[in-house]
Amino acid sequence: MAEHEAGAKCADLCRKHGMSDGTFYNWKAKFGDMTVSEAERLKTLKGDKAKLKKLLAEQMLDLAAMKELVSKKW
Repeated sequence: MAEHEAGAKCADLCRKHGMSDGTFYNWKAKFGDMTVSEAERLKTLKGDKAKLKKLLAEQMLDLAAMKELVSKKW
């Protein structure tokens, strides 16, 4: 993005990095105002969120299984 803001043409940047114009503009819309460190932090946070969602789903399954087991015993 910095190269584009410095005056490089979109077509030249896309050819250089092997991507389409659409991909370039999608990335620009999503990450245009971010620094590299902010983008890395966002990626880390998304990974952490996915792990937490998985843990929550597993706990909910365990809870449902326990409830079913208790209801059958009594």
